[in-house]
Formats: sequence, structure tokens, C-alpha cells
Amino acid sequence: MPERGTMQSKSGISKTMAVLAIFIIVIGTVATYYILNPKTTITLNGAGATFPEPLIKKWTSEYNKMNPSVVINYQGVGSGGGIQQIKEKVVDFAGTDAPVKDEEMTTGYLVHIPETMGAVVVAYNIPGLTGSLKLDGDTIAKIFLGNITKWNNERLVALNPELSLPDQNIFVAHRSDGSGTTYIFTDYLSAVSQEWADKVGKGKSVNWPVGVGAQGNPGVAGLVSQNPYSIGYMEIAYASLNNISYAWIKNEFSGEFIEPTLESVSKAAEGFLDQMQEDVRISIVNSPDPEAYPIASFTYILLHQELNVYGEKMNFEKSRALLNFIWWAVHEGQSYSEALLYPRLPPEVIVICEELLRSITYNGQPIITS
Repeated sequence: MPERGTMQSKSGISKTMAVLAIFIIVIGTVATYYILNPKTTITLNGAGATFPEPLIKKWTSEYNKMNPSVVINYQGVGSGGGIQQIKEKVVDFAGTDAPVKDEEMTTGYLVHIPETMGAVVVAYNIPGLTGSLKLDGDTIAKIFLGNITKWNNERLVALNPELSLPDQNIFVAHRSDGSGTTYIFTDYLSAVSQEWADKVGKGKSVNWPVGVGAQGNPGVAGLVSQNPYSIGYMEIAYASLNNISYAWIKNEFSGEFIEPTLESVSKAAEGFLDQMQEDVRISIVNSPDPEAYPIASFTYILLHQELNVYGEKMNFEKSRALLNFIWWAVHEGQSYSEALLYPRLPPEVIVICEELLRSITYNGQPIITS
């Protein structure tokens, strides 16, 4: 008859072996699951315009909550920087307010996806002023040309008879980087002022006659906030976020001064929707619609039409993740627009976005087929 100690020892070994066997089975099951169901994180990198940056940042945050395996980074470096980085294939997508011409697409065709619309406002810091400043295009041009240097200039007084404008020098702020916001603003000034068109013109970067430059919409907002009696241009969200006042702008066609709102920006786009069937790269500044805010624009996401140009940095799964995010942004993502002062895309434009996204390929094969 075995001794009690020997029986207890064998019993303990049996239990240990049983636990070990269960452990091995569990580990094997978990390992098999992850082999069959990999959860690889896909990272998408974008850069470019600061004009839509608040909305893009909101999109990336909300999309990641629903799709934790997709991490999206976006850096607001200005439209010029974004265009350069996507041409150099540093980023997977870029943001720009200034469309890229065909002849500028030296490293492959870039598809423009309209992502949202917005207003460029003429923001100002006049201590003690009550009421909204009213401006017309020619007067704005003369301020940024350096022809009007005092806030109590007779042209400004005539436009604002109800305001008490101070006898103070005007501090002019503008962008220092390659900027889509500058492109929109100078596109507008070129449309309403022949003097501006002849002396300065339009572009992402121009030779400013006067003023102090800063990088990005946040930089210009900072200059205007910190300098009394200043004026500058920026996307409306940055003025709102920094509690900076902005002017009502005269509609050259109706003669009315228009406040920048979701509705007045949408009105600016309405007359151009048919043109977008041919090419989405259009200007909607100085819209003839009598209720339109004059300094409005679409802004775009840029994508390479053939995504295999990235070589080893891109594969089909990453391509699909990229297009799925952009598809979501122009559909469900539009629900976040208005809270950040961007109008929703018109339904007609969303249909165009769908067609453009379906045109993008990887190794010649469509990525979105439904």
C-alpha cells in the first residue's frame, strides 16, 4: 500500500499537468485567433491647409473612435507645404484651398476631392469699437496696398457712418507661408480691384506691399489678437475661436453688406454647381448671387490617382483604409461641419466626390467598387 506522502505527490503532479495543458490550449487558441484575425494598425499621414484643419482634426478623432486600428495624423503646414509633401510622396493625402493646375502635377495626377467650404473673413482689433465694421472690396485692397493707413480714413468713415472710428494707424497682418487662404483672399482682391490685380495679383504667396507676416491661420489670428488697431484675413473658425471681430463685406452685385454665415457661404457655391461637373477646381469668390458672402471657397483633399506610386510605403489594404476615411468624411463626417462654422457639402458635390473616389486605383485596379 503506497504511503500517504507518495499519493499526495502524484496527485499534485497530475493537477499541475492538467493546469499546464489547459494553459497551452488557451494560448494556442488565442494565437490561432490572432493569426487568422490580425489587428494591424494602419497609419495615414496628411498635411496641408490650415483653413480646414479644425474640421479635419475633428474627423480624425471621431473616425479613430469608430476604427481604432486606423490612426490618422494631419499637420497644418499651409496649402503650399501640403502640395509639396504630396508631390514628394511624404504624405498619403494633402489639404489645399488653392487648386493644383494640371501643368503643376509633375509627379503624377492629383485628384481634388472637395471636402468642405468656408469663409475667409477680414478680422480686426479696434479697442472700444461697438458695432460691426463694414467694408467693400476696393477699400480692403487699398488697406493691404498701403494706400489707406488710418482707421478714420474718409473711405472707411463713409462706409461706417454709425461707427466712431479712431485716429489710429492700421496694423496689417498677412500670411508668411504658402497659403490657400492667401490664394482665396488675393483671388477676391484681384476680382474686385484692378489696381490690386495689376500690382500684386493672386497666389499662395505674393509680394505684400505692407504688413507683418505670420505662419498659418493661427499665426495671423495671433497677430490680430495681440496688436490693437490691426486688420488681417483668416478662415472664420480661427476668428471665432479667438473671439476676434470680423467685417461684413459688400456684395458687389446687390450692394448689400453680407455677414459671413453658413447660409451666405452656401449661397456663394450654388451658382457654380453645374461647372463642378466638368472640373471641381473652381473659384466662387465674388459670387453674383445677391445673398452670397463674397470671400468664400471650397477646400480640397488631394490624393494621387494611382496609389502604387508610393512603392513599399503603400499596399492595397492601406489604400482602402485611406479611401474609406475620405468617403466617410464627405458623407457622415459632414455632420461635424456646422458646429465648426463650415457649411455641409451640397448633395450634388457629394455625388461628384463619390465619382472621383471611385476613379482612384491601386496597381490599376479600382479600390472602391460599390
